[in-house]
Amino acid sequence: MTATEVENEIGRDRRRKEDQRLITGRTRWTDNIVLPGMLHLAMVRSPFAHATITSIDTSAAKAAPNVVTVLTGADFGEELGVCINAWPITPDQVTPGHSPMPSDRVAFAGEIVAVVVARSAAEARDAAELVDVEYDELPAALDLKKAAADEVIAHPDLGTNKSAYWVFDSAEAGTGGNVEDAIAKARTDGIVIEREYRQQRLIPAFMEPRSVVVDPTGEQYVMYSATQIPHIVRFALAATTGVPESKIRVIAPDVGGGFGGKLQVTPEEWIAWAVGRRIGKPVKYTETRSESLVSGHHGRDQWQKLTLAAEKDGTVTGFKVELLADLGAYVAIVGGGVPVLGAFMFNSIYKFPAYHFAVQTVLTNKTWTDAYRGAGRPEATYAIERIMDELAVEVGVDPLVIREKNWIKHEEFPFTTVCGLEYDSGNYEAATEKAKEMFGYDALRAEQQQRREAGDPVQLGIGISTFTEMCGLAPSRVLGSLDYGAGGWEHAAVRMTPLGKVEVVTGASAHGQGHETAFSQIVADRLGVPFEDVEVLHGDTQVAPRGLDTYGSRSLVVGGEAIVRAADKVVEKAKPIAAHLLEASVDDLEFSAGRFSVRGTDQGLGIAEIATAVFTAHNLPDGVEPTLDSDAAFDPTSFSFPHGTHLCAMEVDTETGALNMRKYVCVDDIGTIINPLIVAGQVHGGLVQGIAQALWEEAVYDDSGTLVSGSFVDYLLPTAADTITFDIDHTTSPSTTNSLGTKGVGEAGTIASTPAVVNAVVDAVRQFGVNDIQMPCTPERVWRAIQTGGKGGATTEAAMPHFDEGEGS
Repeated sequence: MTATEVENEIGRDRRRKEDQRLITGRTRWTDNIVLPGMLHLAMVRSPFAHATITSIDTSAAKAAPNVVTVLTGADFGEELGVCINAWPITPDQVTPGHSPMPSDRVAFAGEIVAVVVARSAAEARDAAELVDVEYDELPAALDLKKAAADEVIAHPDLGTNKSAYWVFDSAEAGTGGNVEDAIAKARTDGIVIEREYRQQRLIPAFMEPRSVVVDPTGEQYVMYSATQIPHIVRFALAATTGVPESKIRVIAPDVGGGFGGKLQVTPEEWIAWAVGRRIGKPVKYTETRSESLVSGHHGRDQWQKLTLAAEKDGTVTGFKVELLADLGAYVAIVGGGVPVLGAFMFNSIYKFPAYHFAVQTVLTNKTWTDAYRGAGRPEATYAIERIMDELAVEVGVDPLVIREKNWIKHEEFPFTTVCGLEYDSGNYEAATEKAKEMFGYDALRAEQQQRREAGDPVQLGIGISTFTEMCGLAPSRVLGSLDYGAGGWEHAAVRMTPLGKVEVVTGASAHGQGHETAFSQIVADRLGVPFEDVEVLHGDTQVAPRGLDTYGSRSLVVGGEAIVRAADKVVEKAKPIAAHLLEASVDDLEFSAGRFSVRGTDQGLGIAEIATAVFTAHNLPDGVEPTLDSDAAFDPTSFSFPHGTHLCAMEVDTETGALNMRKYVCVDDIGTIINPLIVAGQVHGGLVQGIAQALWEEAVYDDSGTLVSGSFVDYLLPTAADTITFDIDHTTSPSTTNSLGTKGVGEAGTIASTPAVVNAVVDAVRQFGVNDIQMPCTPERVWRAIQTGGKGGATTEAAMPHFDEGEGS
């Protein structure tokens, strides 16, 4: 095969390099790490949601076999550090102090009050049972609406549960009209639809529980952690403990999933750090699954009050969104900002002329919430796609018709939305048309009508979700304007070894996405080297000293672009050396398929040959340093905006409420696809997570604040047996904001699938007077909705509190 016939790697199905070690277990998870003299930690956790700690008796635990010590918050004092909030969304945000181990009061069930240090994990856990803690139980703020009304105060010293009030208004921002005027006009001669939707609380439930090992015995403090954010963990430790960053090394070995749930600097990491530092020996803590479910941060948990104004033909004239967002007991590292991310996506793919968004974040005595796959974007997409279905019913047209009437046409790109974001590319018509064809849309609508007319006890519903998301988080200047505490750039280095192999160092830390494979494909094409000759290094702040890690579908769009730029610098560095060796002018050189050639001749050198020549340095141009290694940092100028159309057919047994997914089709536009096989895996996984929110998953607390869904017996995660084969395909509108034309894919399925499924379930039973079923749509809730013509278990609590600007800030 000649150089010009080399098969491109980009766009090629490649089995993931990393799967050989991951699937066979020939890898190293944090809990596998064993260091000389290592001790083990067990956490003592509060059974109460809100209580004063009156005393802690550790004597029995200290006397237990092989226990080294037992430590409480009082034993540590300020040495323990403080859990950080990196995104105060308003200057006057009310933020409770968050000690990793409080000494006076607990604010949620599962909060740590003591740590046992022993010679084995089993002995530590046994001794933890012997720690005798006396509590004086306090009233707990648990219900989100009641907490927003300050009926019970989660942190009595603060005097309020209202943390921050954040508003975006298109009229004030100059990006659109006045939404109140649009609503008033629609009440007179148009359509006004008001709905209230619930985003239930979810648990990330990653495959590998969180684990941390701290080794304080060398010149550096070394922390191994099952984390998504090793660089941010290092920064947080240095910023709050006074230890220089050069003395801290954080390593994320292979990490078994995250979904945002490991986007945190956790109390357990702080405690392990403090214990190791005090004792001077390596320590390890690995949580149990029960601990993970109760104390690892949760996601979602919002009430959404929506008001949509439209003309009588269904043209939307204004959209107003008011949210209550449950932060849990503390403001997590980016938890307060999750609703703000969603604020820019409630308008989705539509040309809304007026828009108003307001969120009140609220403190409660529950596990703290933070980013969970999609982080604000799934909540926004659910709201708009549910209410667009309601508008279609009001107008009396097919839901796809109402969407097409309002969406941005492909010839209108680039398009600036009512939120002020510029969507660079897209084609909603093409994605929808392909999805309809794959789905057999018209035939299924005809079958639905036949079943209704026949009074079939099993009814058919068709659900639609046309979505976009902003991902590739994010331009640093945008983050700065939103008061986020870090940037959005990413860093990479490309190094040529003497034998012509390539090492890629990236600040994007993988936890199951397939980085090593996709990044190898990019570099193989860029440098013209074999895919197998590229090694990707990541997840270690000493190997990859600069980076901002992995979340928000940013790995490829931001991290991949940094790699491209570093690879291009390698070529530029090699060019004058190649010209010197070939005794040619730099201007006469061409680079293709890994080879420099002199234009018009058969002379040439491969980049591997040049790497060897650089290593020997026997014949280099004067003044040229002997290295091809190159670094690059990329800070995006904008987000990327993948989109797609998802269609779902659900069968509903009206006699029992039982649900059966008949068919699911999605056509996503994620720009240029690097590896279709990886994309399929990302889409399938995302779909199942979004469908699980619609049908199964919910974190439930009882009246005392105990998490009653604290195990997989009660917290229902789907298995392969609970799902069907998904039909997926793609259209391609390359992004214009990066050289590869890529857009994010990791969150797309989760964002789009939830409203598609719920719309299908409601569509199946709408003829019984049902216009909403609160998630998860269990058979009981569906049955009750059919019987009552109501919401099938949707709350009948008091209405959401009135929003006044600045209230509670």
